[in-house]
Amino acid sequence: MFGINKFSSSVDFMVVGLGNPDKKYERTRHNTGFIALDYIADKRNFKINRLKFKSLVGEATVGSHKVLFLKPSTYMNNSGQAVVEAMNFYKLKPQQVIIIFDDISLDVGKMRIRSKGSDGGQKGMRSIIYLSGSDEFPRIKIGIGQKPNPNWELADWVLSKFSDSELKEIEKMADNANNALELIMDSNISKAMNLYN
Repeated sequence: MFGINKFSSSVDFMVVGLGNPDKKYERTRHNTGFIALDYIADKRNFKINRLKFKSLVGEATVGSHKVLFLKPSTYMNNSGQAVVEAMNFYKLKPQQVIIIFDDISLDVGKMRIRSKGSDGGQKGMRSIIYLSGSDEFPRIKIGIGQKPNPNWELADWVLSKFSDSELKEIEKMADNANNALELIMDSNISKAMNLYN
């Protein structure tokens, strides 16, 4: 474990959780990436509380890997600004950057791991792909459920808050994401998919 005030000059991987930084967005569906990272930090006993790369960041060891955990403070639609800045600083390839974010096409309590792919309509992911010029990011998509009513605006739905029971399901998925990280970093992403998809 690294000291809270010291950052190593190199990291092997970066894990990014997507969300919006204001307090009013806590517990909202669109903040699933932040919720997952907070859970992982709690489980692995480190803090994500330093300001760097337009983000809150923290470091931990996952298996044999030095890992930077990053929560962009840029708001969802500009997530790529923070991610690409950190990637450039550490000279990381997209394959070394694991993104955790919400997915409306999956039910709450479901998760999908993918090695790469399109943004699937998720605007934070779209920003990352656009600004990095690559879609080769491993990603962990956590289900937030579809709009309960087709007349709902999508923005209203993703910015709505989870119920307590839904939050418990999200925490289970965060636990699965935490367990999947080491497999993904050890080039066992297909095993991670088999276990958690």
